[in-house]
Amino acid sequence: MTLSSLRPGDLRPELLSPAGDMECARAAVANGADAIYFGLDRFNARLRANNFTLDSLPELMRFLHAHGVKGYVTMNTLIFTSELKDALDYLGHLNAAGVDGVIVQDIGLARCLTEWGRQDAAMKLELHASTQMTLTSPAGLDFASGFLDLKQAVLARELSLKEIGECARHTDIPLEVFVHGALCVAYSGQCLTSESLGQRSANRGECAQACRLPYTLIVNGKQVPLGEKRYLLSPQDLCAIDRIPDLVRLGVKSYKIEGRLKSPEYVAAVTAAYRKALDAACAGLPVDGMVTARDRYALEMVFSRGFSTGWLDGTDHPRLTHGRHGKKRGAYAGVIVDSGQGWLDIRPEGEVPLAPGDGFVIDAGEDRNEEQGGRIWKVQRNRLFFHGKASRIDWNRVKPGQKLWKTDDPALNAELKKMREHLPEAATPLHLTCTGAAGEPLTVSCPEYGCSVQSAQPLQTAEKRPLTPETLEQQLGRLGGTGFRLDSCECRLREGLMLPLSVLNQTRRALVERIQAVRQERETSAPPSRLPAPFALPALPTGTAAPDTSPLLSVLCRRVEQIPAALDSGADAVYLDFEDIRDYAAGVEAVRENEKYAPVFLATPRIQKPSETGYFKLMERAEPDGVLIRNLGAAQYFRHSPLRRIGDFSLNVANPYSAAILKEQGNLECLTISYDLNAGQVADLLRSAPPEWFELTLHQHMPMFHMEHCVFCTFLSGGTSYKNCGRPCEQYRVQLRDRVGQLHPLLADAGCRNTLFNGRAQTGAGFFRDFRRQGLSRFRVELLDDSPDKARLLVSRYRGLLDGSCTAARLIRELDVAEQLGTTEGTLRPR
Repeated sequence: MTLSSLRPGDLRPELLSPAGDMECARAAVANGADAIYFGLDRFNARLRANNFTLDSLPELMRFLHAHGVKGYVTMNTLIFTSELKDALDYLGHLNAAGVDGVIVQDIGLARCLTEWGRQDAAMKLELHASTQMTLTSPAGLDFASGFLDLKQAVLARELSLKEIGECARHTDIPLEVFVHGALCVAYSGQCLTSESLGQRSANRGECAQACRLPYTLIVNGKQVPLGEKRYLLSPQDLCAIDRIPDLVRLGVKSYKIEGRLKSPEYVAAVTAAYRKALDAACAGLPVDGMVTARDRYALEMVFSRGFSTGWLDGTDHPRLTHGRHGKKRGAYAGVIVDSGQGWLDIRPEGEVPLAPGDGFVIDAGEDRNEEQGGRIWKVQRNRLFFHGKASRIDWNRVKPGQKLWKTDDPALNAELKKMREHLPEAATPLHLTCTGAAGEPLTVSCPEYGCSVQSAQPLQTAEKRPLTPETLEQQLGRLGGTGFRLDSCECRLREGLMLPLSVLNQTRRALVERIQAVRQERETSAPPSRLPAPFALPALPTGTAAPDTSPLLSVLCRRVEQIPAALDSGADAVYLDFEDIRDYAAGVEAVRENEKYAPVFLATPRIQKPSETGYFKLMERAEPDGVLIRNLGAAQYFRHSPLRRIGDFSLNVANPYSAAILKEQGNLECLTISYDLNAGQVADLLRSAPPEWFELTLHQHMPMFHMEHCVFCTFLSGGTSYKNCGRPCEQYRVQLRDRVGQLHPLLADAGCRNTLFNGRAQTGAGFFRDFRRQGLSRFRVELLDDSPDKARLLVSRYRGLLDGSCTAARLIRELDVAEQLGTTEGTLRPR
């Protein structure tokens, strides 16, 4: 697709840039962004950014709209029950300030906005689905669009070009794709690491970036020497500038640049480069014809951990995550071949310029906190000199073979500063239509302002130089100094007509005067308020569960041998979550052969990609009693199935309205409460919706990272994907040891996705009585790699807790002995 081939109704591609503050917003506008996205001081996933405020919002939107740029606000976090009213108030103020759209994670809030827009014409905010909603397949998009009025949807970063194409072909929702910036190792919306380790939830804007830290690989209890590879979970940054033509051909609407925590210089450089790439692709021209080597160098220098195309080209685990560093690197300059006191010689690799004042770091394959660097004092060909006192380099540590990275370029910084400050003239876009026939005046209409003008002379048959669409566009587009710019000019004239250029220019001036008069009249009259009437939260049914209802215990088993222990110890239901879905049939049989048979549910994968519907069919053929729904694609597939359906934690139910819409649309029996809620927030949820809607996990090893990245393939094989890795996940017991020495188990699932579990178990036993008093009756225990004997102990003690024969204190005391690292209240602990 090129711009010239766009038909009426086609979506013009949009370049979407990040803005953490006003300087970044100006940099984005100055360098060609069609829209920016930004957060406020609440409800956004980048709370560490400077962000904007409700008070500053009207000024920002006036600035953006004056330059023909849209503004989208990120409300891409989960919304707790006690926050719903404030979040809705926020939406009302965003609408009144002229915000164009809002990017939302929480399904309950998204549903409220959808209903608000249907009820009140004054609510104009577009609803965009955040990448935090974990949309990875046409089925997931179908499910979400069934009850949400989505104007745009951000796809997960883990999709390939082929998979993006599948989504684009099977949905009418305009799609947004990340094309540049940092890659989270975990699926967005599915990362519980910060919450589990530090009670700082990524789903609440407080990501601690644990993926950027060093880890040690432990296999079968022994450390695997990996040399300089320590950053096992830190992907390189995404740079898809050469894949823009492919994405344009696939029909992607919005091209998103990551970086709300980045500098204005970053925003300027990246926006400028991708503006060129997108314009080239839309014109059918090669990207390299417009994007220069200098542009690519600037991309590396403003921020880079090394670049890859992410998942767009398909799976290549070692290419994505090489493990050598987790922080900004800049541009690779070359290899050190010799050194002495105050100087070093390098063998340049590439065309990275080196000049006095440039910053650098020496990559010796050591701990990144011990790395040496500084600024160049003088350059003589390939020899670099450093000031003796200022450099503070221990030259005894500098050796041949070490790598040199350029980390700062003052000259480039000055150039980028000018780029971000050079704003185009603020101008309102106009869309004009030209009509007329021979002997009639030329009529130029502007539908935005509902006005038109006619030329002082009639159109005539041309003898030499007829009017062409290009001539009309050129003459009518001379709007400098008027506050307007010509965005499009539709010519409906027959061929062979002419009008003197002086008359055409006179007509343009008359049109501008007419438009200005209409605009002044609109501004002086009382404008219709964009502050909609307050949205009334719909009433929810009241609960029927009573504290004396017998509590039910579900046990999740990850091995067939755990099943008898669970059933023998009192499980009322068994959930199976096996690495290989083909083993589900044997698991179902093992449950039904046990004399203490209980209903058996099969867990879907947490992620479903376009080609993975076959997993669901295998589950059906195993003939379970029900399924544990873990993604929106599965909710769509099984919504009319005769099987019982329970929504799992990964659906992110954090408030009663998320629960209500998911339960209704997915025909779910109940939902597992989000792991982002603490005990007090669980209580709020149970007071606001029927307790029988919910199940709560009392015992588990928190699933922290859930990722497409495969540690097994990357560091335990010579392969690149499941096709050639040799399946080390089936041969070894793998753990990752963090900086404080704690071991965390790593497992793979059917899609070869990895989950890193917290090595320390979490128990909610201390809150059990409170939950029971609030009417909750369904509880879960999740086993991990527990032996049958340990599984029997765990399940029997929790069974006793539910039945009243075991106190919480006794249970915790015995589990602290049984669990290698003891237990913690973890995310349930009030804070």
